[in-house]
This record gives sequence, structure tokens and C-alpha cells, in this order.
Amino acid sequence: MSVPSSQQARSVLAAMMAGVMIAFSLWVVRPFLPSAIWAITIGITTWPLLLHLQKLLWGSRALAVTVTTVFALLVFVLPFWLATTTVVAHSTELISLGENALTFRVPPEPTWLADLPGIGPRSAALWHKIENARLPQLLDQISPDAGKIIQWALGSVGSFGVLALQFLLTLIMMAVLHSKGEAAAGLMLDIGYALAGQRGKDMVQLAGRTVRGVAIGVTVTALVETAVGGVGMELTGMPWASVLIAITFIACLLQAGPGVTLIPAVIWMFFFKDILSAIILLCVTVLTIVIDNLLRPYLIRKQANVPLILIMLGVMGGLAGFGLVGIFIGPVILSVTYTLVKSWLAETRAEDPQAPTP
Repeated sequence: MSVPSSQQARSVLAAMMAGVMIAFSLWVVRPFLPSAIWAITIGITTWPLLLHLQKLLWGSRALAVTVTTVFALLVFVLPFWLATTTVVAHSTELISLGENALTFRVPPEPTWLADLPGIGPRSAALWHKIENARLPQLLDQISPDAGKIIQWALGSVGSFGVLALQFLLTLIMMAVLHSKGEAAAGLMLDIGYALAGQRGKDMVQLAGRTVRGVAIGVTVTALVETAVGGVGMELTGMPWASVLIAITFIACLLQAGPGVTLIPAVIWMFFFKDILSAIILLCVTVLTIVIDNLLRPYLIRKQANVPLILIMLGVMGGLAGFGLVGIFIGPVILSVTYTLVKSWLAETRAEDPQAPTP
């Protein structure tokens, strides 16, 4: 039995009106979207912890929500706040330091270099070649303006007041989400089922695992790398250790890796401090790079198999589009999209064996 054209028209108009209302609703809540997305990400990530704590705390959801919120504050919010405020507070010195770094010149070789048994004379000769190769002048020509780079990064981070407001809203929204977690999860599953049946529900669950894997992989790896690198810089007496630790944490979140700060620190140690401290910091640097290449893929792939290139692109694009919270928003969006499309294609091939495969 065919559907009357008038009924089809009403259905199309109803769908268009629903789309328009959803678009206007998103426009109204647009100022709160970054905090809401971050709260959802942290809420999904800490949901298993909440359920475990609820069992331990005599079945009290309120106590479990309180403890989980404090945990999220210490692990997801406080490190961001300390790192960004430290960098912003020393922004003038960092700009000056970046500009001075580009004018660095290789100093004469240290006196102990030529005295090394076996390799001393050759090392001294190599040092002379590097010193006279005019490499610093070449770097001055091809390197971008360090001051502009630092100013762009600080502008993307935002001001103290905006950061504090975003963090506060994130924690409040996360607490509300945890208190009504089953209802929120049921709503998302119902929406998935309404859109694509059982496959839609499976996609929603898969998206949740991907969100959890990306958030844990990015954050925990950055915390571990920063802790290891920070201990190394403190033990070896590296100047500006607190600022360098903050930059290391931000660099790890941006998927640039701990080598952004630790490798120049090792070079500085070899040039201007004792060789023992330089060797210790070099060992710490190698350890942090190993952690970066092993821990993050392991944590992410425990929940979902996501290419790391998507994480890197998502972090950079998210930072440019959403500010600091985009560090989470960007990779989560790309990773969820990739995982859903990959799962959908796999299910389509399973249902139709004759479908073309690459």
C-alpha cells in the first residue's frame, strides 16, 4: 500500500523542522559545548571506576560520585591547570628564551673531550667541524619565529579565567552525568537503536570504548612521561625545571613527545654542565621515549584499535578548533569516526560476501 504524497510531505517537513531545531539548540549551547564534551569524555572514561567505588562504598552513588569527581580533578584537571598556568605565568621569559635559542652558537669543545681514551682526538676534530659548519646560521634562516609560535600556543590555551570556568563546568557536568549515568547510557543506546537497529546499539558501545581508550592512552602516558622526565631534570639540577616539566606535559598531550624538552636539556647539560649529569639525563630521555612508544599504543589498543596518526592529527586540529579541551575532543572525534566506519564496513562485508574488498 503506497503512502499518500501529503503524508510523505508532512514526514519530510517534520524531519526538516527537527533538524532545524537541533541546529538552533546546538547554537544556543555552543559556549558550553567544549566543557560538555570534555565532561562526557571524562565521565565515560571513569565510569568503570565509579561502579567499582559504589560497590566499595556501601552502594552509595553520592559517595562514589564525590570520590570519582575528586579523582578526575587530580588526574584530568589539576595537571592541565598547573601546566598551563605555569607556562602562561612565564610566557615573557619563554618568548625571550625561544628567541635566544635560535641565536645559539656551538661553543669550543670542552677540555675533557680530547682526553677521552681512544675517541678523544677524533671527537675533538668532529666538534671543530660542527663548530665551523655554520649550522646555527642556517637554522636562523629556516627556523620560524619562536616568539610567534609561543604566542600562538598561549593564545590557543586561553586566559586564566576562561580555563577556570571551563574546568569548573566540566567537573559539575561530569558529576551530574555520573549521577544519572544509566539513564544517559540508555538514552544513547535507544538513539542508536532508533537509527540503525542492533547495529546502532553496538556502534554506541564501540564509541564508548574508543573514547575511554583514547582518553586513558593520551592522559596516562603524558602523566607518566612527565613524571619520569621531571624526576630526571630535578635530580640533575636542570635550570627552570618546573617550567620545562610543564612544557613537557603539554608537549606529550600534543603528541610531540618528551624529546621536545628533554633532548635540548641533554645538549645543554653536555655543553654547560658536568658530563655525569648529562649522561643521567640522557638515560632518562631514552626511557621516556621508550615509554611514549610502548605505553600509549598499549593503553589505546586495549579498548580500540586506532592508528596513532589519527591521535596526532586530532590533537593538533582540536587545539586549533576548540582550545585546550580540543586536546581530548579532536582525537576522540577522529578515533570514534574511524572505528565506527571500520566496524560498519566489516559488518557490511560479513553480510554480503560478494562485496568488493580492497
